[in-house]
Amino acid sequence: MEQYEPDRPSPALLAAMRRSFHNGRASATLSRRSLLRASAGGAFAVGGLGALSACGIPAASKSSGGVSSEDHSAKEKTVNFSNWTEYIDLSKDKKHHPSLDAFARRTGIKVKYTEDINDNVEFFGKIKPQLAAGQDTGRDIIVLTDWLAARLIRYGWVQKLDAANLPHAFTNLAGQFRDPDWDPGRAYSYPWQGIATVIAYNVKATGGKEITSVSQLLDDPKLKGKVGLLSEMRDTLGMTLLDMGKDPRDFRTDDFDAAIARVQKAVDNKQVRRFTGNDYIADLNQGDLAACLAWAGDVVQLQADNPDVRFAIPDAGYITSTDNMLIPNKARHKTNAEKLMDYFYEPAVGAELANAINYVTPLESTVVKAELAKLDKDAASDPLIVPDKAMSAKAHGFRSLSAKEETSYEQKFAQLTGG
Repeated sequence: MEQYEPDRPSPALLAAMRRSFHNGRASATLSRRSLLRASAGGAFAVGGLGALSACGIPAASKSSGGVSSEDHSAKEKTVNFSNWTEYIDLSKDKKHHPSLDAFARRTGIKVKYTEDINDNVEFFGKIKPQLAAGQDTGRDIIVLTDWLAARLIRYGWVQKLDAANLPHAFTNLAGQFRDPDWDPGRAYSYPWQGIATVIAYNVKATGGKEITSVSQLLDDPKLKGKVGLLSEMRDTLGMTLLDMGKDPRDFRTDDFDAAIARVQKAVDNKQVRRFTGNDYIADLNQGDLAACLAWAGDVVQLQADNPDVRFAIPDAGYITSTDNMLIPNKARHKTNAEKLMDYFYEPAVGAELANAINYVTPLESTVVKAELAKLDKDAASDPLIVPDKAMSAKAHGFRSLSAKEETSYEQKFAQLTGG
């Protein structure tokens, strides 16, 4: 049967996806971050868009803009919220989510909260038949990583948000998250949390030396064989592009190829020990890795137990990404969903969430920091949770890729990492 070709992955891209799963990113024994970003191309690899046509389900339209549907919010005081595991505040008895309980008491809207997202690829497989067929997924809010959120917006599978229902979100969203190239002005999405890619190092393993640049990771002979890079292409190559003076939000293929060559040299010289998911955690903690690229949420958690673990934000900047709340087409409770999305942008509520999970809050620091300090002064002063102006100024997203670029770039990255 005829299949939709542009998003059909190459063999190398499939290998990259498998590599991502085998190195721990999809292992349920690791933290939620290990499950976060399977290869972007992988979202359409196993049973992806090509398979939709093959199974008799029409491929989605390429026109932007979701499909409006009848809103039952006024009569049905409920909202169905699908999220990742361990990604919200939890009561001491681990049976309730205080923020959601408070929302229900205030609004009368009951939240059916489901932790049914284990990775982007798997979750997309759950909802793709309904989305492609123009049917209700049974969910009013879904949380997807930026690259997959971009795809759903591009294919017209999520609804445009009503700004009138999102006054706190519009006012309090931090500047660095306001205008991604895949959703200008946040017309279809709002961040749930941010993820920063930084340099982490074990000061005992480095002999007391600070590691503050990607150049040190790739070139310092004292780190030879003790450097870890990430198996996520956008993080490793994005950080390398920044180190080379290129902007990950605006680069050409020859820039990408130069970054590949830069990392390839370090691999060939045995400078790099391995490419990892967040299974770098144990090695960094023990000092088997002296330094590596890492995700900020992991570093915050590690530092609580190991004072030898440090982090650095390179002068060149760092890569940031987001998990994003979206409302699927045909969702029954759009207004209720928007009210819940907006609720998490109230400073006190946003602070409660940040304190519970230690990821980058998407709220502007000037509005959330004071509230977070009431809960935990250390968290409020941690730039990995509440970025200060200096850190925010160094944040860079990785630009959206066309289907052709994605296939080509993942193939090159797979060759680099041995995938």
